[in-house]
Amino acid sequence: MKKKLILESGEVFHGTGFGADTLSEGEVVFNTGMTGYQELISDPSYCDQIVTMTYPLIGNYGINRDDFESIEPRIKGLVVKELCDYPSNFRSKITLDEFLKSKGIGGIQGIDTRRLTRLLRDKGTLKGRIASSDAVESEVIAELKALEAPKNLVQKVSTKTSYAAPGRGLKVVLVDFGSKLGIIRELSHRDCDIVVVSQNTTAEEILRLHPDGVMLSNGPGDPQDVPEALEMIQGLLGIVPVFGICLGHQLIALACGAKTFKLKFGHRGANHPVLNLERNTVAITSQNHGYAVDSASLAGTDLIETHVALNDRTNEGLRHRHYPCFSVQYHPEASPGPEDANYLFDEFINQMEAFITKKA
Repeated sequence: MKKKLILESGEVFHGTGFGADTLSEGEVVFNTGMTGYQELISDPSYCDQIVTMTYPLIGNYGINRDDFESIEPRIKGLVVKELCDYPSNFRSKITLDEFLKSKGIGGIQGIDTRRLTRLLRDKGTLKGRIASSDAVESEVIAELKALEAPKNLVQKVSTKTSYAAPGRGLKVVLVDFGSKLGIIRELSHRDCDIVVVSQNTTAEEILRLHPDGVMLSNGPGDPQDVPEALEMIQGLLGIVPVFGICLGHQLIALACGAKTFKLKFGHRGANHPVLNLERNTVAITSQNHGYAVDSASLAGTDLIETHVALNDRTNEGLRHRHYPCFSVQYHPEASPGPEDANYLFDEFINQMEAFITKKA
């Protein structure tokens, strides 16, 4: 099944299709992780994107029942150099090809992913389509150029109804902007009593649940497309401890008067070094974001920069000067990736306990 990846900039990559024989169209991005394709396929932050894996061989350990980050995958397509047809792993249940077929997601293999990645680094993120071999390239390019950026992605992936992951410890309300299951796993590991609520839940509704802390999750798209979250965050600051991850980090910045901007090609991978300015230590982190907080815009706000990316010096962490509120741009729950930053969940627990003691 011959396919081709057509980009809005006019470049065309010829290859072979795998997964579902369906239209795959969206923003083309790249991930630098050597492993973790199952987790990223099921990461809601990749909603409506075509993901390119820079590591050449993908699918060699198959798909297992445990490593999902959401129930339903949200990517539009997958691009790989070489697809493994016969995975070898004791946990493997089905092949990557079989999984994508079952979920209606198309892919393309056999293209030069190194060239594609260099192109995206040079030109920035581009819209693309995995099309049939007989597709008229000029027509597809014109359609891609006219394609508007997707909106309301958070509403698409957020839970529609609240649900609980019970525990006997501190009560945490997790606001789901497209949350990975890894966040719930880390909180559950610390015996937290978790209530997951929709992205449009108000501060008043959250406080009626009497939480010891509120976590703002990761999620897809432009943080400025979620204006209702800013009022919610402003209504929580100083009343309950708040911890934000990825999109949650960006929303805290916006709620406190800072600005965000779109990165040229984003940060996506399991190997990004981040400097902790307060500890003077470096962590290797898992990241997946196309937007970042403008460090210069922090002047005049009550936010302190706590972390920076060593690759490009962009902001990676914030702390509020007066209230128990902090956030990071990367993923301390990893999944996939290193667990260097896992301690941040313990810091959140400590912050909640200290706040309870202070109130008493």
